[in-house]
Amino acid sequence: MECKNCKNPLSDLVFYCEKCGARVIRNRLTLKNLFSFVIESYFNIDNSFIKTFLHLFSDPRNVVHGYITGLRKKYMNPIAYMTIAITLSGFIVLLMQQKMDDINLIIFNPGANPEGLQNFNDKVMGFTIEYSSLLFLLFIPVFSLAGWLSFNKNAYNLTEYTLVITYAQAQYSILTFPITLAVLYFDPQNYMLWSLLLSVLMVSLIIYIIQMLNRYNWGAFLARLIAFIGLLIIGYIGFLIFIYILLFATGTITLKDFENLNQATSSAINWASYNLV
Repeated sequence: MECKNCKNPLSDLVFYCEKCGARVIRNRLTLKNLFSFVIESYFNIDNSFIKTFLHLFSDPRNVVHGYITGLRKKYMNPIAYMTIAITLSGFIVLLMQQKMDDINLIIFNPGANPEGLQNFNDKVMGFTIEYSSLLFLLFIPVFSLAGWLSFNKNAYNLTEYTLVITYAQAQYSILTFPITLAVLYFDPQNYMLWSLLLSVLMVSLIIYIIQMLNRYNWGAFLARLIAFIGLLIIGYIGFLIFIYILLFATGTITLKDFENLNQATSSAINWASYNLV
């Protein structure tokens, strides 16, 4: 027989191709062996996904700095890791579409026109759900630039720092996936409030990972943390302005939706808290 991938001749005793390393498949595809393959590939303790997830908590420097400096086999690369995170986010979006009637989109004082605010939120949420993966990825350059300018003892270039944030964003998304599922199933009414709380977790996780990469002393860390938060706020405001330009450009919202400034401000905060999950 020969390898199905590289056509290298194989003996009947080998389980992996000596030339390309591909696994030798001898059995026809059945539900049983497909399930076994998935379990073996993604949930064994030696799998790179499990290692990446656990070590981004225990030793993020080894994962992220290791990848940047050439360690490419032990852990998942950031693009593949983010792909898993986006796939899981897709399940969240599907579930959200089913639970939209149960979700209270107004987590702040609705003011004198709650129906107008609800209508505004409905429009924005429709846009958000449709482009959820893209919007999630757009947060990466905001965090990357803020971190690159404030926490960078290793002198990473901006591309390398983008990989740092990609790992951190994916870690957050994978970590909060079961939490978000539980909220949507058992407490959908307070989903927006949970989203706002979890956004604090995301920022904290990113700060933890970049500090573990740089390991500043406490004095330097606090000074750089203040700079990071300041840059993050500026970038986040710019991000929201850009998104609202898109909302106007696509006709999702109009000037009539901004008749009450407090409503618009509240809706912006509601929308932002959702997109951080």
